Amino acid sequence: MNPSSLESLIEALRCLPGVGPKSAQRMAYYLLQRDRKGAQHLAASLEQALQVIHHCQRCNTFTEADICERCASPRRDASLLCVVETPVDMNMMEQSHAYSGLYYVLMGRISPLDGIGPRELKLDRLLARACDGVVQEVILATNYTNEGEATAHYLSELLKSKGISVSRIARGVPVGGELEYVDSGTLAQAVRERRPLAG
Repeated sequence: MNPSSLESLIEALRCLPGVGPKSAQRMAYYLLQRDRKGAQHLAASLEQALQVIHHCQRCNTFTEADICERCASPRRDASLLCVVETPVDMNMMEQSHAYSGLYYVLMGRISPLDGIGPRELKLDRLLARACDGVVQEVILATNYTNEGEATAHYLSELLKSKGISVSRIARGVPVGGELEYVDSGTLAQAVRERRPLAG
């Protein structure tokens, strides 16, 4: 029988995506037996991050400041607002070098089966951001998954009802694909070939 603190560590590691009981157990044993220094660094880094990292007040991504560097930059085109699902998707958009506007990170997508609806995504914050009088076009860059498409459709209807111009990145991104796994050339083409959504 494992010590209770070991069981607690194994259970804690299971919160990571794709980590089941056996993987969590292997990680715990590895950290305790082979890399205690790495385990201490991991614990300290995680504690530090939890204390100082929060959401940007404008784009909702992770930052240590109230407003992230990207939102504070005068070189960004404030008339364009690109909506993505995750900070990883935003980073992929940046790597494409095809977009110079600002972002809003949903931190998820509408997924009724997972109990995530518009309220859980705090879409009222996105709406306030898009209706600030500066934004001229909202580009929907949610993933081409069923949930991403449903999210894009919902956002399109919501934003258009407020008279906001809405476009969707083109399908250079594979259907069923996620931005995190798309090469930057394909993503750049998808941004350049975005199209207005019929409504």
